[in-house]
Amino acid sequence: LTAKTMKEDVLKGYKVGADDYLNKPFDSEVLLMKIKAIIQRKATESISDSKQFEFKIGKFDLNSKLRFLRFNGGDPVKLSPKENELLRLLALHENDLMPRELALTKIWRDDNYFTSRSMDVYIAKLRKYLKQDEKVEILNIHGEG
Repeated sequence: LTAKTMKEDVLKGYKVGADDYLNKPFDSEVLLMKIKAIIQRKATESISDSKQFEFKIGKFDLNSKLRFLRFNGGDPVKLSPKENELLRLLALHENDLMPRELALTKIWRDDNYFTSRSMDVYIAKLRKYLKQDEKVEILNIHGEG
């Protein structure tokens, strides 16, 4: 955040490590939206940066690199890319709350009514796969995730 508006000053700011540049005077709503975008981006990056790709989910084995889910050492089920990434995110948040917005922005790159409904369909598909193990469940917490 600076009063300097010359092109050279902006370039110097980026060269010394800034990832955004806001000139004075500024609109406080614009500043708040930029802060929210950066926080959201960092939260999404920290989850997606996880290098883990093999998960044990109850009696299931998930290999998110090969995109298969195997129950009790049986035949693997091939997951679609969205099913795979959604189940991977849920596994990374095992026994914890995963915000809907995180999955929507990470997988669908948008958080609107239509992508939210699409995600509900994928959740239903994952529940169908996981119903073989009665100890594994995907729970919704109304208004939370």
